[in-house]
Parts: sequence; C-alpha cells; structure tokens
Amino acid sequence: MRPLLLHLDHFGSFREPVTIDFSDTEYFALVGPTGAGKSTIIDAICFALYGTVPRWGRENAVAHALAPSVAAGKVAMVFDSDGRRYGVARSMVRDARGAVRTKEARLDELDPAAPLDQVFDTVVRPIAEGENVTPEAQRVTGLEYRFFTQCVVLPQGRFAEFLHAAPRERQDLLVQLLDADVYERIRQSAAREEEAAKQAASFARDQLAKLSGATDEAERELADRLAALRRLSGTIGSDLDLLRSREDDIRRAEQERAAVAERRSVLASLRMPAAVPTLAEARRAAAEAAGRLAAEVETLEADDHEAYEALTALGDRGAPRAALAALDARERRAAEAARARAEAGTAAASLAELAAARETAEQTLAAAEAQRERLRDAHAAAHLVARLAVGEPCPVCRHPVAELPRHDAPADMRTADRALAGARERAERARSAHARAETSASMLAAQADRLESELAALPAPGDRAALEGTLAAIAKAEEVAGEARQALRAGRARLDKARAAAAQAERQAETAWRELEAARDRLLVAGRQEDPPPPLDRDDLHRAWTDLLAWRDRAAQAAQAALTEREERLGRARDLLAADRRRLTERLAEHGVVAPPDASPDQLGAAVATAVARAEGALERLREERRRAADLERQVAAKEHEAKVAHELALRLRANAFERWLCAEALAVLVASASDTLRELSDGQYELALADKTGDIEVIDYGEAGMRRSARTLSGGETFQAALALALALSGAVARGLDSIFLDEGFGTLDPATLDTVATTLERLAAGQERMIGVVTHVPALADRVPVRFEVRRDGKGSHVRKAAIAP
Repeated sequence: MRPLLLHLDHFGSFREPVTIDFSDTEYFALVGPTGAGKSTIIDAICFALYGTVPRWGRENAVAHALAPSVAAGKVAMVFDSDGRRYGVARSMVRDARGAVRTKEARLDELDPAAPLDQVFDTVVRPIAEGENVTPEAQRVTGLEYRFFTQCVVLPQGRFAEFLHAAPRERQDLLVQLLDADVYERIRQSAAREEEAAKQAASFARDQLAKLSGATDEAERELADRLAALRRLSGTIGSDLDLLRSREDDIRRAEQERAAVAERRSVLASLRMPAAVPTLAEARRAAAEAAGRLAAEVETLEADDHEAYEALTALGDRGAPRAALAALDARERRAAEAARARAEAGTAAASLAELAAARETAEQTLAAAEAQRERLRDAHAAAHLVARLAVGEPCPVCRHPVAELPRHDAPADMRTADRALAGARERAERARSAHARAETSASMLAAQADRLESELAALPAPGDRAALEGTLAAIAKAEEVAGEARQALRAGRARLDKARAAAAQAERQAETAWRELEAARDRLLVAGRQEDPPPPLDRDDLHRAWTDLLAWRDRAAQAAQAALTEREERLGRARDLLAADRRRLTERLAEHGVVAPPDASPDQLGAAVATAVARAEGALERLREERRRAADLERQVAAKEHEAKVAHELALRLRANAFERWLCAEALAVLVASASDTLRELSDGQYELALADKTGDIEVIDYGEAGMRRSARTLSGGETFQAALALALALSGAVARGLDSIFLDEGFGTLDPATLDTVATTLERLAAGQERMIGVVTHVPALADRVPVRFEVRRDGKGSHVRKAAIAP
C-alpha cells in the first residue's frame, strides 16, 4: 500500500481543509515542533483505511477524530496497492449528545490514468460502503489492522530490545508478534514441512539420475581434447600470418583496380552541356532584343508624359462635381416642397368631410341616449303597474288609482345598451379621426412652408450641360493617360524579360566555362601525368569542349586496358588466398574445429579460441556436475532427515519444546533476511548470525576478518542499522505487500556521529528499497538530509502543513 494523496478536513488538530501530495515522493520527513500534528497525518492514513487509530486506545474509538469545537470532519486518501489505484473516504459527525460517529464511508477503485486533482471523479467501480469498507481495505492492502499498526509506524525502540533481548524474552516477543500460540497452525506447518522435504528429496534424486554421465572417464576425455586444442592454438600463428599477407595483397590489388575504375568512371561521366553549340547565337539574339525594347520604352515614356500633361491642364473634377451636386440638391428640395404643399392641400380638403362625419356620429349618439331613457322609463312604468292597486294612491301623482293601466311589454334593455355603446364608439372614432386630420394638416402646411423657405435660400446653380461636358472631358483624358501608363508598364515588363534572358544567356556561358574548367581539373586529377588534357581555347567555348571530349575518348581506351590488367592480377591473388585458407580449414577440421570456407584469419583464430573455451567450459561443467552430484547426494540425505524430523514434530504437538523449536525456526528466517539487509546497509561489513549454543544474535564483522561478536558491542549507529534490518525483516514477514513505512523514532538522543550513520542508513534504504520511506523527526541535522520535507505547524486556527522545497 502506497499513499498518493491525503485530504484532511477538520480531522484532529487540522481545523481547515488541507491536501498532502505524496505522489512524487519516495523519501520524506515530517518535521515540526512537538504537538504540531505530525503524528495526526499518520493517524489520518490509518483512520482512512480502518476507521480508527491505535494510539486512541480502542480499535472502535473515533471520539478523537474531531476536536471538541468541531461538528463534522472528513478524511480521504488515494493510494496504490498491487498495481491498482483506490480511493477511500470517511466522514464524521458529532450528534446532539456530543458523541462522534462515522457518518459515511466508501471505498472505490479509481482510474490510474486520471490526474490526481480529478481522480475522485473517475470511479471505475465501487467496492464497499459503510461497515464493509474496513474488511475490504484489509483485503485490498493485504494487511490486517494489527499488522498494519505494527508496520506503518515501525516501533524502532521495540526492535532494538529484540536485538539485545535474552533468548526467552525474544521467544515471548516472537510468540506475541507471530501468533505462535496456535498449535494447529504449528502442526499444519510441520506437516507441510515434512511433505516439502520429501518432495525436495525426490527432486534431488531425479536430478542425481540426470547426472549419471558425470564420470572419471568422461572427464579424462575432455581433458585430452582440451590439451590437443591448446597445442593447435599455439601452432597456427604462422598460417594465420600467411593468410593476412594474402589478404593485404588482395586489398592493394582492389585499391589499384578501384583507382583505375574511378578514372574510367570520371572519363565516362564527361558530357558537353546541350546549350553549348547554340549558346553564342542565343547571347547575340538576347542582346539585340533588349536594345530594341529599350528604344520602345523610351517612346512609351514620352507618350505617357504627354497624356498626363493634358490631364493636368483640364484641372480637378471636384468643382464641376460640386456644382452638379448643388443643382441636384435644389431640384430635390423643389420636388419635396411641391409634394408637401399638395399633401397639405389634400389634408385641408378632407377636414370638412371628417367634421360632417363627427357631427352625424354625435347626433346618432344623442338619439340613442334618448331612446334608452324612454325605454328605461317604460320598464319602470311596467314595474310600477305590478305594484298598483285600485283605490290606493299612485306613488307618482299621489291620486287614488281608479283603474289599472295597460302597458305592452317594453323592448329589452340590453339591446338598447348595445346600441348606445356602439353609437358612443363611433362618435369617439369620428372625433379622433377629425383631431388627427387637423394635426396632420397643420404639420404638412408647416413642412411645406419650411421647404419653400429653404429652397429660396439656396444659391442659383450653373448650367448643367456645361458642367457635364467638363466632367466628360476630364474622364476622357484620364482614360487616355491610363492607357498610356498601361502601355508603358507592358513595355517595361517586356524589356525586363529581355534583359533577364540576356543575363541568363551570359550566366549559361559562364556556367559552361566553369563546367569545362571543372571537368578538365577532374581529368587532370584522375588522368596520367604523361598524357594530360589539352589546354583550353578561351575564344571558342564549343571548340574547347570538342577538343576535351576527343582527348577523353583516347584516355578512356587506355583506362579500360589498365582495368582489365588489374582485374586479372586481383583474381590471381584471390586464388592463392582461397588455397591457403582451404588447407588451414582442413587442418582445423581434423581437430573438430568447424569454420566457414571464407572465414578471415581473425575468424579462424577466434574459432580455435572458441573451441578451446568451449572445451574448457565443457570440462568445467562436467566437473561442476560431479560436484553437484555429490551435493545432491548430501541433499537427499539431509532432506530425508528433515522429513523425519518434521514428522516427529507433528507427533509431538503437545510437547513443551515445540514452541521453542518454532520460534527458533522463525528467528533463523528473520535473522537470515535481516542479515541480507544489514549487509547492504553496511556496505558488506556486517552480517547477523545466531550463536550455536546460547541462541544470542551475534554480528559477523568482515572489517575484522569475519570475527563474530555480540550485538551489544555495536555502536549507536551500528545498533540502529542492525535493529532497522530486523525491523524490516519482521515487517516483511507479517506484511509482504507493504510499499510504505514510517519511522517515528526519537533521533534527538543520538550523538552527531551516530546520527550521521542513521541518516546514511536511511538514505541507502530509500535508494535500495522499492518503498516509500517517511521519517518523523525533530532533529534538523537529520531533516536537512531528507530530499523532501513536510513542515507541520500549529497556531490558534489548528495545524497546517506545507511541502518544503527539495533539499540540496
């Protein structure tokens, strides 16, 4: 189990959220004053996995997870175990009675490729929740709670006692730490030991049967062959020197042939450039074309100057354009004024019609109101008739009623109301239309007056035809000037192209001369001194190339004849080498040395040396097999004896000596494992061993010729190394999957020399072990030598942690 990220939120003395990143840390120190909260960080790791902390007293205690003034908190951790990444989180609350309990717990498998700051959002699969988190954490880490609390923070002082303890005290401690008090497990172990010893004995007998060929006779034969090969190796030196001499002759012949072939290749590669025969005529034509076009350009430049002079004489087109714009503006303003006056007249004419419509609508409204009043009175009379009685006074005139009047049923009041509402709406629309018309007529009349005033204020324009004629003349002059400028540009482009062609022809001529000179120089280097190339004719390029090619043809014939002679000489040298190599190969084959037919002298010598080495190896293997056969015979006897002892042990489970035997075996394994670690930590100076008679742990000091002495004679730093080696051996025995350990030791009591040894030991441990090493210390001299430090401090707001810069 290796922690990568730890998050504390109101846990213990950490009152504010803090996240500690261990992902890029292999060896670090937790530093800070006493009570700052260093151990709380280790407590948080344990609490996240198992829900409690050993120094709280009881395994189910969680009261100390929250400070008295805190109502809720949380711990979360990301860790790797057995190649997978996991996230575990626990949250705590304080209930109304003040008791602290775990509110929520969960364990998830996370995506190992996700960034650490986003890893809690990348759950691959949920594993456990609630009470199931602790057993699943034990399964994932491979560590039970009791073993985790023994190994995460190594009780270094306890293991120093283990190093110096008497055999009986050491046995009691082993029984406690290794659970050696369960006899059934001891019996099963003894039975397995018996079976393993039997299988080892059987395997050793099988291996011994495979070595039946390791005899004295076979060893003598291999020794005779090795002696013969060694004699051969001492006598083939002159033969190999002859082969090397033959190869030197071949190399010289090949070099001579290559030189002749190179000369012939240089001669064959000589080619006259294709442009050389016509190059002189091309240069003349290009020069004439450039001169003719230069004259044309001068004429075009004069035409361009004349056209632009004529355009300048006509003046700027801005003034006539401005005059035409003013004339257009006056005409637009006159049209707008006329249109506004006509619209004002139309609006005034419609006022009388709208006034008549308003009057009619108001008369209709008055008639509807009168009709509704009459109908209301009729309904009131009809209602009053129902209440009259003959002889009773009339409620209107107060005279006695002589006869009841008769009334027809009046019309419906709702019809009269709808008619009145419609008349009112029509009257209101007529009034609104008349008011809008009055406003529009007034506005149109005012607009017409304003436009007529503005028109009168405008200046009198000029003659439109004259202005347009002036603009047309300017446009024509601009067109003529543009055509002249375009013609000039085209002429200059043709001139530039002709000049470029002339320059290209000149460059081609210069290139052809350089190629000719370079070719002649190559021929001088590759040719023979007695027949050099002819001198160059500097007046005629074509003739110079022709003379050089004629010389090339004669020289190529001579080179071909020389190449044929060199190839014949090379063939004879190769035949001599093949014959000498064949004779030597046959001689080697007589001694069983096989080499390729075309092997070089070095390869032949190496083949003989290889045969000697193989014969030596075969002889050594045979002798080793004979020694192994003797060892196997001893192993068979030893394993059969071990099987017998284990069998007897299984039959005596209730004997008092059994516990001592088991602890002795466990101690031997622990001391052997610790001895390997101590040898690495001490640069091979110390090993641990058990005294044969007393059973005490002794130290083998190779700095003193392998002298064995008591562990109590070690210095403080040496004692720390030995105790640490035993601690690692025991932690490996109870927790083999442990990928991280923390040392919470009182380093402040060590003297400077011992402290230096301790620091060096921890540095070697961090460099040589695939584990995360954490040290809790108050000693600056030790903390300064740790690559990474987490500084823990505490103030009125709680504990805080900061990852310091890497130590130099």
